[in-house]
Amino acid sequence: MSFRSIVRDVRDGFGSLSRRGFEVRLSGHLRGKSQSAVHEVHDPAIVVQNSCWTNLPPELLRDVIKRLEASESTWPSRKHVVACAAVCRSWREMCKEIVKAPEFTGKITFPVSLKQPGPRDGTIQCFIKRDKSTHTYHLFLCLSTAVLVENGKFLLSAKRRRRTTCTEYIISMDADNVSRSSSTYIGKLKTNFLGTKFVIYDTQPPYNGASHSQTGKTSRRFYSKKVSPKVPSGNYSIAQVSYELNVLGTRGPRRMHCVMHSIPASALDAGGTVPCQPDNLLARSLDDSFGSVSFSKSSIMDRSMDFSSARFSDITRGARVVDDEEDEGKERPLILKNKAPRWHEQLQCWCLNFRGRVTVASVKNFQLIAATQPAAGAPTPSQPALPEHDKIILQFGKVAKDMFTMDYRYPLSAFQAFAICLSSFDTKLACE
Repeated sequence: MSFRSIVRDVRDGFGSLSRRGFEVRLSGHLRGKSQSAVHEVHDPAIVVQNSCWTNLPPELLRDVIKRLEASESTWPSRKHVVACAAVCRSWREMCKEIVKAPEFTGKITFPVSLKQPGPRDGTIQCFIKRDKSTHTYHLFLCLSTAVLVENGKFLLSAKRRRRTTCTEYIISMDADNVSRSSSTYIGKLKTNFLGTKFVIYDTQPPYNGASHSQTGKTSRRFYSKKVSPKVPSGNYSIAQVSYELNVLGTRGPRRMHCVMHSIPASALDAGGTVPCQPDNLLARSLDDSFGSVSFSKSSIMDRSMDFSSARFSDITRGARVVDDEEDEGKERPLILKNKAPRWHEQLQCWCLNFRGRVTVASVKNFQLIAATQPAAGAPTPSQPALPEHDKIILQFGKVAKDMFTMDYRYPLSAFQAFAICLSSFDTKLACE
């Protein structure tokens, strides 16, 4: 009996139990019987706790899940691994023990993987589809090595909403319901009026370096089920993206830099790590978010600019880099900058080597690398940087009219990379 058939039997068995319990409760209600009495006898949760599948010996359960994890390496077959984690608590704990983070495997499995760093030794290849009519953007995991693909595993969606003085991009794990009132809302991107500064917000603090937005209007929109009960709900500023002021494009391609407050600069050092969020995203919407596979049919800035309003200044106060004296004891945040393009004499344009992942010239195309900031006593900037700092951490580029590739790696997560790429879509009145 194959492991795939075992998983199918488990899913079908629990599905029939749930349907049978629902039918009994419904018929009891129609006959005027007490729902509570029926619930005590036919509650699927009680049946599941007494099922033979939940009482498997830990050694056997570990062997089953390990073999399934090794065999189902890509989507859509990887949904069977998610099905195992949705069986019961013991199966979920075993999956959490065996299924490793994308940093070590390069695989996106559970919803929590969207907020975990990408692989150290490679990149995770994704693509973004834009719908101008609805102002929505959908992020998909590439299922093929082809540059222009029409299908993929759905990961995240975003919807642009224009305000009087700013623009917001609401980011959700649901492809259809992109709303801040939804339980699948996980963060947002907010820009100033000129489109030169962006702040990335997360619904959960990845660690104590994130600043919390104290706007009361925002906090009232949250529900307790969206975050851990031990963590106060709200918006946490985790990164800031800045574009250099460049009126009429007289200074060449766009120049940008990102201050990642949720990632310490030491994460790129040997043995460095990125503080991650708790695994409560694993238990949220296992079946809804990752239970099935969703399918869908160059010019390239580092000077910062203050927001035009005091409200934006308050929001981004925690995003600026402060002196060591003011912030003694805290680690420096990781700073990313765009890789400078070279001028191609024959083509008469600015060029970057995207290694075949970008096919259409666009002002939106960019590559991000780490900007080294040596502390006191560290090597001077004239000395060569570490190889880790020379690697391209995020690249984004156009391949069709409304199709863009997004490749990211450690220490960025899919959520952070997607938010940074969304900033490139926004209209920048003072940059071009």
